[in-house]
Amino acid sequence: MIKKLMFIWISLLFAATASHAQTTLQYIHNNVAYAQELMRENHVPASIILAVAIHESAAGTSRIAKYLNNHFGVKGKNSSKEIKSAYKGYSSVEDSYDHFIEVLQDRAAFSRLFDKYDEDDYLAWAKGIQRGGYAHSKLWSSKVIAVIKKYELFKYDKKPAEYLNAVLPVSRLK
Repeated sequence: MIKKLMFIWISLLFAATASHAQTTLQYIHNNVAYAQELMRENHVPASIILAVAIHESAAGTSRIAKYLNNHFGVKGKNSSKEIKSAYKGYSSVEDSYDHFIEVLQDRAAFSRLFDKYDEDDYLAWAKGIQRGGYAHSKLWSSKVIAVIKKYELFKYDKKPAEYLNAVLPVSRLK
């Protein structure tokens, strides 16, 4: 009987973990193209954009993500009738992503990161965003980096071949 209960408990734990991983993988699938577009336009690593969104919104499952389209934990006004919250509301997930980039560009504590770090240096970006005061937790950058490593988000920081071919003639790539 104890073995049977232990088996059921372990099975439920595994199912819950697998379900969360699946949710996160689906979240990545749904948002990676836009994160890469923002990376190409603004030079913030796509891995950082995705990992911060995953961390701050529980891969889009948090209440503020569901009801306010807020995937980055940005505080501000909202007009939600569903929940009371101190977090900013957005009309779409993309608007939340765009505003995250604006916050990085417009606040002095973060804007210097654009000149200092390349778009594939996710470690430096995560630590720089934390040093700039994005979150109060001293473990914030470690958690964001752990998300990047767990889901191999760093692979999305590379520019797709089509983008390189469109920017540089093929002969210059050799």
